[in-house]
Amino acid sequence: MEPSINWLDDPQVFRVGTLPAHSDHRAYRSGEEIERGVSSYIQSLDGDWQFQYAKNPADRPVGFFEPDYDRDHFFTIQVPGHIELENFSQIHYINTLYPWEGKVYRRPAYVLNDADTGAGMFSAADNNCVGAYAKRFDLEEPLRNKRVTVQFDGVEQAMYLWLNGHFVGYAEDSFSQSEFDLTPYIQDTDNVIAVEVFKQSTAAFLEDQDMFRFSGIFRSVRLTAQPEIHVNDLAIHPTVTADLTTGHLAVTLQLNDHPAAGTVSLTVTDDRGEMVAEASGKATEQVRFGDFEVANVRLWSHSDPYRYHLQLTVRDADGAVLEVVPYDFGFRRFELVDKVMMLNGERLILNGVNRHEWNPDRGRAITQADMVADLQVFKENNINAVRTCHYPDQIPWYTMCDEAGIYMMAETNLETHGSWQKMGAVEPSYNVPGSVSKWRDAVLDRAKNNYEVFKNHPSILFWSLGNESYAGEVLAEMNAYYKRVDPTRLTHYEGVYRNRAYADQISDVESRMYETPENIKAYLDDHPEKPFLNCEYMHDMGNSLGGMASYVNLIDQYPMYQGGFIWDYIDQALYVTDEVTGNRVLRYGGDFDDRHSDYDFSGDGLMFANRQPKPAMQEVRYYYGQYNN
Repeated sequence: MEPSINWLDDPQVFRVGTLPAHSDHRAYRSGEEIERGVSSYIQSLDGDWQFQYAKNPADRPVGFFEPDYDRDHFFTIQVPGHIELENFSQIHYINTLYPWEGKVYRRPAYVLNDADTGAGMFSAADNNCVGAYAKRFDLEEPLRNKRVTVQFDGVEQAMYLWLNGHFVGYAEDSFSQSEFDLTPYIQDTDNVIAVEVFKQSTAAFLEDQDMFRFSGIFRSVRLTAQPEIHVNDLAIHPTVTADLTTGHLAVTLQLNDHPAAGTVSLTVTDDRGEMVAEASGKATEQVRFGDFEVANVRLWSHSDPYRYHLQLTVRDADGAVLEVVPYDFGFRRFELVDKVMMLNGERLILNGVNRHEWNPDRGRAITQADMVADLQVFKENNINAVRTCHYPDQIPWYTMCDEAGIYMMAETNLETHGSWQKMGAVEPSYNVPGSVSKWRDAVLDRAKNNYEVFKNHPSILFWSLGNESYAGEVLAEMNAYYKRVDPTRLTHYEGVYRNRAYADQISDVESRMYETPENIKAYLDDHPEKPFLNCEYMHDMGNSLGGMASYVNLIDQYPMYQGGFIWDYIDQALYVTDEVTGNRVLRYGGDFDDRHSDYDFSGDGLMFANRQPKPAMQEVRYYYGQYNN
């Protein structure tokens, strides 16, 4: 297989050589490894990588991925991290417009007419910077003589991968994990892994989020080893009877193709270690356990985030343990009853925030400590829900929300704001994905990535189709996909408000941006078909959050009003050293000679970028404290 730079221009090429998305479980060699929290089947590739920067594709170092290429002149860069924060490229903050507007004329391929292929749009651009990454490594002993994959948790925006000079694959869903099989080319020692990262591809039309536009390998990278019998995917299906007393559990496993002879056993225990369910079976490509009945089931919620412990043990034909897979899950019943969202028989009230991943020194390459700090702030201020605006977050965040009892709206990595809204006006003449068939597969693939990885998390109540991308046949298909694979959750999408022709095909809830209390009342007084929630409200720019009571008062007046998500949780600002004082100061959009820019519009959080609360947080704590279920 030969790579082509022309893939950057083609919306129909978005993954080459990647493995199918699967659940976010981790495999361990033994129970002792689980207790230590370290798997010998995993080798981290985080840390120093060799790096070379090019301003455009024409200037990139051709052939840098070859093992004998002379990289002595390369720089060193940290992975995970952003190229821009290493001073190799322009820092740029922009909201609704595409970054190239006013500089380069571009329209999405195939949108204006079928003959417009977009050839050369990004592959021949003079403003599409490129990062060439390379790293030498030896394979650690426990990974040798096994199938080995590499997992990239996040790369902006389009990546080509080589190992030991062999092309492996291509991916461009920046905020979803991309996994590749390295087994045909891996060796025990002296491997060279190389990644070529382009800042822009056709994915740029789909990732027009309100944020700093970074690039590079900004999340962790690891090698994973798989024994001869391996759990590729784990699907946990817990349900609860209508009387909320009994749980039912089914578990479906997808093993590797043609697994060796052996067995898989399952145990489920409660928090006291008492057995709830157990079973075992022959290792085949697909294994199904259940239906198990759990009497007197304890339900997961914000106030009681109770989880049961599932553990899989894979053994070979002689009974030796090959891998152990732990996973904590919860039982809960989420449904619409008389057009009201009910969780475990009680009306759901969302005291939510929208949350970009952010660190003032590291940008979106956040740390575990950042996530721990955010959950502590949630707890202290009665925040019970989070929307992952506008992309999937780091994988550990979902488990942490399970543990903390935080309700999640899990958003697909999609925003095409600049394709349908121009200078504030609704003008969808070249909207993507719209109903354009050649953009369909790329968008549906993003939904599948989101669902497959996070499907087992009780904290997720909603699958969100994305953000501010108008509406059309493709989004209707995405909604249908989520409903088909997961009837236990609701779908969300606010953009259908802009195109009511799809109102009966998209979103289980009525969701709008910054709607006034008066208009919400008018909607709820007019015998609506869907409950109302604010996916974004109380925009916290400057001295904001005044008038929050006018929204909170709706909760008692209208059962179908169920709260929402404040925009937003944290400022996007970066620490720099002030040129005059020498002090570390926070700088916003426009402070980096970035033009065009939306300036301090990136500073609209309840927290400053350094996680210092703003005065508005007092309002949140008070009003959200009145309804905190």
